[in-house]
Amino acid sequence: MGKGEQIHGRLLKEGFESNQCICNALISMYSRCDLWKCSRKMHETGTKPNKITFVAVLSAYSHVGMISEGRKHFNSMYEVHGIVLRMEHYACMVDLLGRSGLLIETMEFINSMPFMADALVWRTLLGACRVHGNTELGKHAAEMILEQEPDDPAAYILLSNLYASASQWRDVAKIRKSMKERNLIKEAGYSWIEVENKVHWFLVGDTSHPKAREIY
Repeated sequence: MGKGEQIHGRLLKEGFESNQCICNALISMYSRCDLWKCSRKMHETGTKPNKITFVAVLSAYSHVGMISEGRKHFNSMYEVHGIVLRMEHYACMVDLLGRSGLLIETMEFINSMPFMADALVWRTLLGACRVHGNTELGKHAAEMILEQEPDDPAAYILLSNLYASASQWRDVAKIRKSMKERNLIKEAGYSWIEVENKVHWFLVGDTSHPKAREIY
């Protein structure tokens, strides 16, 4: 947080206080650390929130479980700021409600959406179902994902984890068999960093980097 504030101060000195892209990045940082500081910074800089700003703010409320405040900001997007709600904003609300365990309300929210929920929304609900152990609703969410993205391994993995947490090992075996028949594999996680204009990639379990010994 301290380093972020130092960067913020530097940006102000350089005259970027009105740059909307930079303001959104700062709002995202502050919203993850302190929601009230986030609101104060927006007011101080005179920044008008846009669709990206609200994704950051709604995500922050989701992480701290502030349902009423999140819902208030969600509703204000169009009513106060005239911002058209997009799929990612609905996904943030699904995450907010789902994280809090309000799965029935989450389902009702999805059904009330003015357009068909995409795989991101259903994947968010599926993740919440795994956390809170709702296998029936989780199965429905997985089916909706696979209707849209039949070759998405993430849906199979999430559903398999949900069944495993409920000790439904036969269902876990069925999912793994189905993945094998479809030749679906989970993509390995990776990260990257740029050092002296050169990008270095790191895959999970991969030690082929020439400086692997020094790194690990």
